[in-house]
Amino acid sequence: MPESGLATLDDALRDVDLVDGVQVDYPVGGLTTYRVGGPAARFVRPVDIAELERVALAAATVVDVGGVLPVLVVGRGSNLLVADRGFGGLVIQLGMGFEEIAIDGDVVLAGGAVSLPVAARFTVAGGLEGFEWAVGVPGSIGGAVRMNAGGHGSDMAAVLVSATTVDLQTGATGTRSLDDLALGYRRSAVTSAEVVVAAELRLVVGERSRGEEKLAEVVRWRRANQPGGHNAGSVFANPPGDSAGRLVDTAGGRGLRIGSAEVSVRHANFIQSDEGGSAEDVARLMTEVVRLVEEVHGVRLEPETVLVGF
Repeated sequence: MPESGLATLDDALRDVDLVDGVQVDYPVGGLTTYRVGGPAARFVRPVDIAELERVALAAATVVDVGGVLPVLVVGRGSNLLVADRGFGGLVIQLGMGFEEIAIDGDVVLAGGAVSLPVAARFTVAGGLEGFEWAVGVPGSIGGAVRMNAGGHGSDMAAVLVSATTVDLQTGATGTRSLDDLALGYRRSAVTSAEVVVAAELRLVVGERSRGEEKLAEVVRWRRANQPGGHNAGSVFANPPGDSAGRLVDTAGGRGLRIGSAEVSVRHANFIQSDEGGSAEDVARLMTEVVRLVEEVHGVRLEPETVLVGF
């Protein structure tokens, strides 16, 4: 983004008077689970909806004066790959006011910044069942709604009642029903111009001991079948009736390496990044895996990982 546009943004955000201020050249790549990538030109962490609405309106003024302001919302960074050159716009990450979670009967009210493992353990401790699968997903409630995250036979669509969003183009806050969100396999109707700031879930009242057993089972399975280290979980969406991991494996992709990035030898739908690695290497390896699978199987894999700044 041109410096004139950033200057206009700075002026607009100065009037917002954010509690945590505005960060310049913030190392946003470090917020992702890949731990690679460059800085964001500007970074803010609104602490509540009022601040977020004001940030949205401030950012909109840059468009009004003819600039093009890229805006990126980052949750736990578990499905993002930020380019080594960084992101030339505004990155928003929800702050502490969006980390609240509460239970009322069989209903859970969770802020958009609540981590999924925290929510899973909190609901089990509260005697609710149906969200144990989320203990193994390193994302946030907001991101989980947007991509309909799931695992172990369930997903957000199975428990979600509604979501509260803030429109970054207008600053308006609204509530969207499950039908309106149109959740599908790793997708929803939430646009890049919306931030999910809260979600209402409906679970099943059950036994805490049974929920704890399910939590432990999910954790054991993840540790046994998925790698640790710097990765973003499943890189590619499963094509209809098949497994992306199986396709990569049988195409000869397991263990394939480009520079500092490697297809995991434990799970072929994971890409690992070395400590101090390069986002460009990860992106190049993703491209090579897509080419390889299409060449061998005639199937073109679609990424779950979102590439930013490339």
